[in-house]
Amino acid sequence: MNIQWVFLLFLLVGLPVFAQSPANTLSLDEAIAHAIATDPWLNGSRHREDALTSESISASTLPDPKVSLMAANFPTDSFDINQEPMTQLTVGVSQMFPRGDSLALSSRQKQELAEQEPLLRQNRQAKVAATVSQLWLEAFRAQESIRLIERDRSLFEHLVDATKASYSSALGRARQQDIIRAQLELTRLDDRLTVLRQQSESAQQRLSEWVGGRARLPLAQLVPSQYGDEPTSVGGQPDSDRWLYEQVNRHPLLLALDQRIDAMETGVELARQKYKPEWGLSAQYGYRDDDPMGRDRADLFSVGVTFDLPLFTGKRQDKDVSAATSRAEALKTDKLLMARKLMADLDTALVQLQRLNDRRALYAEQLLPQMSEQAEAALAAYNNDDGDFAEAVRARIAELNAKIDFLTIRIDRLKMIAELNYLLSKNGSEPFPATSREHAEGLTP
Repeated sequence: MNIQWVFLLFLLVGLPVFAQSPANTLSLDEAIAHAIATDPWLNGSRHREDALTSESISASTLPDPKVSLMAANFPTDSFDINQEPMTQLTVGVSQMFPRGDSLALSSRQKQELAEQEPLLRQNRQAKVAATVSQLWLEAFRAQESIRLIERDRSLFEHLVDATKASYSSALGRARQQDIIRAQLELTRLDDRLTVLRQQSESAQQRLSEWVGGRARLPLAQLVPSQYGDEPTSVGGQPDSDRWLYEQVNRHPLLLALDQRIDAMETGVELARQKYKPEWGLSAQYGYRDDDPMGRDRADLFSVGVTFDLPLFTGKRQDKDVSAATSRAEALKTDKLLMARKLMADLDTALVQLQRLNDRRALYAEQLLPQMSEQAEAALAAYNNDDGDFAEAVRARIAELNAKIDFLTIRIDRLKMIAELNYLLSKNGSEPFPATSREHAEGLTP
């Protein structure tokens, strides 16, 4: 068979691609679910919530009463209990009552801190999903790039063999430089494969932080549908900027900061309770023995109230209230900065997503078809003795590069959607669905 027809056959047909068995692959959904299920941070958060909830109950309880036992006024010459009328055995009980509403406020503050933990867990789960998605997609990009290059590498291997056969034939028009050029491109493809395998292994090692040894499994061919398209509701709002601002304000990270701000404001009220006195109630019973003549002595009972007088408040109570207020205001500033960062990240991601959509459409509708036509035209020209072998090879390499670039664009787009899913996450939100067209297309170009 003529070398030109061999080249055309492999160009049009290519080599078969065998799908991985689902049981031996790692899908994005499985990676995310495994990462969230085994994330130790989430367990730590649950323990922190339990601890704060328990502390809130403890903080609302009065301090334990104090009991005192005393032998008072014993004569040192005989230590006889009935020698002196002042000698007595006493038992006392005292109870302190914290300042103002300190107990209720302390309990409320602990509970408010506990209520931030579920929100922090929601943020963590969304962040883990975004992180694992990006790592998985990066590994998938390397895997699919390798698949594309290996398919064309097989083509070039057959091309080298056919070129050698044509060169050896008296009827062939292949030249020695055509053989060298085909072998050179094959070597370059081997180098690209080595680089991509290095990238794939590095991505798998980073992914193993979240999914362990499962990161070494081949990745499933289909990307989960919820990562297939951008959030359609972003562009469908009457006031997009206002809608985005409202979405950002519902982000679990900001809601958790709201809970911390509430706890800090409760701390301000708690500091103001220091202007109020702390009360204490004590009661004491003293037993006295009969006197030496056998006459009965009355036992003694004492009761008393103690309280402090917060008179000098300038360097203590005033400063405590000022410090608590400053901490609350500082946390409000932290929330403002975080909201601004989330909004800026969201705007950046939306702009990048739009540009990636434009590039994806350009590649799918114009560039890839043009590259394919160019490769076929170059091959046809060479077949008709109107072109050279180097130009046909360059056209084929250019088409391969365009396919890899198109794959990179789609991967970058899906990574950006994963970031948007995190930035637009809110309490009870679900991942944004894909269009049926995107799900049907899959990812591999």
